[in-house]
Amino acid sequence: MTQQQYIIGRKLNILELGEKLGNISEACRKLGVSRQHFYDIKTAVQENGIEGLLEQSRRAPRIGNRVAPEVETKVLDYALQWPTHGQVRVSNELLKHAGITLSPGGVRSIWMRHEIQTKALRLKRLERWSAEHGEVLTESQVQALENAKEEKQSHGEIETHHPGYLLGQDTYFVGTIKGVGRIYQQTAIDTYSNVGFAKVYLEKTALPAADILNDKVLPYFDHHGIPLLRVLTDRGTEYGYKNLEHPYQLFLHLNDVEHTRTKARHPQTNGCTERLNQIIQEEFYQTAFRKKIYTTLDQIQADLDEYMEHYNLMRTNQGKNCKGRTPRDTFIMGAELCGRFIPYKTESKVEENL
Repeated sequence: MTQQQYIIGRKLNILELGEKLGNISEACRKLGVSRQHFYDIKTAVQENGIEGLLEQSRRAPRIGNRVAPEVETKVLDYALQWPTHGQVRVSNELLKHAGITLSPGGVRSIWMRHEIQTKALRLKRLERWSAEHGEVLTESQVQALENAKEEKQSHGEIETHHPGYLLGQDTYFVGTIKGVGRIYQQTAIDTYSNVGFAKVYLEKTALPAADILNDKVLPYFDHHGIPLLRVLTDRGTEYGYKNLEHPYQLFLHLNDVEHTRTKARHPQTNGCTERLNQIIQEEFYQTAFRKKIYTTLDQIQADLDEYMEHYNLMRTNQGKNCKGRTPRDTFIMGAELCGRFIPYKTESKVEENL
């Protein structure tokens, strides 16, 4: 029984005893309450029913301490566009793109006033808004976002001191597309800066695991003059184990990169890579596969490359070292602190327009 239920039950007992005895004064004397209290309860029930017996807060809202109405509108509009973003992410994005300084607690206060403090409530609000304004929003899309897996919780922290110190790598099963086949994604992330890399393949073998390092990861680090020291993977067969005849192990040996594997049945050890897989799934695949019909792997890779460019150059990150900066900005800052950064020209059109 909750406290509210107890209070309502006690008040109803006063009314019931008065009716049973037929003497209000006697009932009030037995229960130790005043006659005025009895009549207050009776009036509340007559006017508002059982709800009238609930405790009413006398605290008046302090309007002067609230954010400006236009800022609150910005937060609510952002929640419609990106309902799955958390309060820290919203705070960082508003500062970066709109110049609005608002703490994560301030964002949550606005959410609570409008009863959208959880992701499920924000998704329901988006669905209602879509129905009222005639915008197309499929039930399967909403359901997919609601069923997004919870972020894995890691126990302890990995050791990473600068960009290139440790690279997390993982194989992620994207799904099966008719006419294309089973699609696997090789994911890699610099654990210091959260700079990410992703490439899709049709098989889960050692060759794709080594190919992403050769095609995307090592060229990026070489371009910045930073050596890659160590790679952390799970215990999948595509990554081998202390066997130089294994293609992946041989590739790491030739490039003087140390290999570390996670403890069995402990994927949280490589939690930052798992988190990047979730981000790509939620922000890219769940949208892309509903907007476009893909017939080749190259089409998927082209759109994936565009998203990863946005992730690295534009998207704010709440990681331990990022603290609201983009992964690339954190990469540059970490490299400069180590005295390893080599100046270079802008990498893309997106960056040139910043």
